[in-house]
Amino acid sequence: MASLSEYPRFTLGQELTAEQRAFFSKYGFLHFRPFASPEQVQAYLKATQDIQATWLAQNVDKVNGVPIKYGKDVDGSPIVQRFAFASQHSPVLHELLQDPRFEALFPLLESSDGRVGENERDGLVVNHYVNVEGSEFSQMGWHTDSLRDVFYGKRIRPMLNVGLHLDGTKATNGGLRIIPGTHRQSLGKMLFRKKYYKDVYYDPNEIAVETEPGDLTVHDGRMWHRVAQSPLVGPESRRRVMYVPIIGGKYQPKSNESPTPFYLRFLHLVK
Repeated sequence: MASLSEYPRFTLGQELTAEQRAFFSKYGFLHFRPFASPEQVQAYLKATQDIQATWLAQNVDKVNGVPIKYGKDVDGSPIVQRFAFASQHSPVLHELLQDPRFEALFPLLESSDGRVGENERDGLVVNHYVNVEGSEFSQMGWHTDSLRDVFYGKRIRPMLNVGLHLDGTKATNGGLRIIPGTHRQSLGKMLFRKKYYKDVYYDPNEIAVETEPGDLTVHDGRMWHRVAQSPLVGPESRRRVMYVPIIGGKYQPKSNESPTPFYLRFLHLVK
């Protein structure tokens, strides 16, 4: 698993194969190619641009208590760099989350009540990374997605993070890095193996996930992962990816009255 090209890229059908389930059980992630067609990718990009135009015009700062992260594009114009609950603001993105292939991933939770978390946690998140002066989002340090459960003193709920990649990203252009197998680590290692978000450095056990537009990735919420900064500057550094959680347990939807989670009050530190 040390080579960038050694792990398999699968095809996601109406149900997972035994090979796919065994791979996820051992390594904690899956990579599917392709999931969305080029035409669908363009439709999703346009949907995010439409939401961005509305939020910029209306000075939206939070959605369901979750802060919206703004920054600058390559031409200096303002852009949204982290959207939350995007599918609640776009029929196109809402329809995407109805794709029955998402249900094929539910067995990976090892829970009988899996669902797409469209209205929970941060909903459908869109991350827009670009490495230019004024950008507020060019990388994301090492973290696990299950920390929030620990932070609130709750039992760690089963959770998958499902990413639809809208740009192709070679390992030489930064992008997603994961440490396979860390979904089976102890609670102590999940809490202290890295300095959450502050540690942005290469790990000898990491694997670069190289994507093409329309690829789908899935990783266990307990897994250590980061988003590496592109060494390129300008348009070539642009990477856009949408993430939605698949979760189990008690249904906990967010609303306009929801408070800002404490850990998100430090979102401005992630650059």
